[in-house]
Parts: sequence; structure tokens; C-alpha cells
Amino acid sequence: MPEAMARSRMAERAREAESQRLAYQLSLAARLERRSRRLQRRAERASRRARRALALAVMQ
Repeated sequence: MPEAMARSRMAERAREAESQRLAYQLSLAARLERRSRRLQRRAERASRRARRALALAVMQ
């Protein structure tokens, strides 16, 4: 009987560890996604600035 209890406790701990790992991966993925969106917006702004500068230079 104690062996079954120990096995059950081990399984519970393994499930807990797995769920913590999943939560960490999810939070990491969300952070990376936010950073990626921010970098994308910055690149789009830089691209618009460059196009505007080019258009102004061509009009001179």
C-alpha cells in the first residue's frame, strides 16, 4: 500500500512539473510574440520614413 501511495505522489509531482513547464513556455511565447510585433512595427515605421525621404529626394 505505501508503494502505491508513493507512486501516486510521484505521478502527481510529475503532472505538476509538466503543468509548470507548460505555463512557463506559454508566458515565454507570449513575450516573444509581443517583442516580435514591436520589432515589426518599428521596421514598418523605418520603411515608411525611408520611402518618404526617397520621395522627397526625387522631387528635389
